[in-house]
Amino acid sequence: RTPAARDGVPAGMVPIPAGIYSPLFRLPDEAREVAVPTFFMATAPVTNGEFLEFVRQNPRWRRSQVKRLFADAGYLRHWNGDLDLGPDRDRVASQPVVRISWFAAKAYSDWMGYRLPTTAEWELAAAAGFSRADGTNDIEFQQAIARWYGTPSPSVLPSVRSGRPNVHGVHDLHGLVWEWTGDFNTALVTGDARGDTGIERQLFCGAGSLGAGDRSNFPAFMRSGFRSSLKAAYTIHNLGFRCVADPAIAPSPTSSPP
Repeated sequence: RTPAARDGVPAGMVPIPAGIYSPLFRLPDEAREVAVPTFFMATAPVTNGEFLEFVRQNPRWRRSQVKRLFADAGYLRHWNGDLDLGPDRDRVASQPVVRISWFAAKAYSDWMGYRLPTTAEWELAAAAGFSRADGTNDIEFQQAIARWYGTPSPSVLPSVRSGRPNVHGVHDLHGLVWEWTGDFNTALVTGDARGDTGIERQLFCGAGSLGAGDRSNFPAFMRSGFRSSLKAAYTIHNLGFRCVADPAIAPSPTSSPP
């Protein structure tokens, strides 16, 4: 269970200072910048061990009982069973939980008294380098990002917090798994530019960079495209999640389903 907050900060989280997020893509009537208030973010993604405790106490989210409306057939497929992480359970327990649908991630966050981050919050936190809040000119940080986004996912995922934390003390925003955001489906890519005359063509294929705020930000293009391809019931082998909280909200986990 989640320990009580200390000094107003939920256990396992750190404060992310208020900042400005500049969306990679935006429509002409949308703001160039989004003000993001201070929030708390978990220092690591949710692990298999933590999610196991959730499904123990919330049977309707077990692999054999979840409704297909809320998770596809790949849901928790890497586990040996509803409550069985397999023979190497200690190692698996410390890995980020993957093959999780958006619905399941939201249910877990609600149960814990937290929520999923917005895209703006996630991107603001992920923009922080190893030594500064704006990692744009942090060469070592930029090289680490490019290296991970250009490398296939390993067959065996490392444990959470294996990577170097950013300046805020947050691990694994890059270098481990993709992560769900609460508003992932606000991505702008909505159709096939070859046959749809009622869409914004600058958001597609080779023209995608024309309407972008930063045409050199390759990882952000990948994230935007990935979000656009998802549906909330999808489960993917390298997609997990983490929780965030608002400063005025203290964690209040409950043993009953959301």
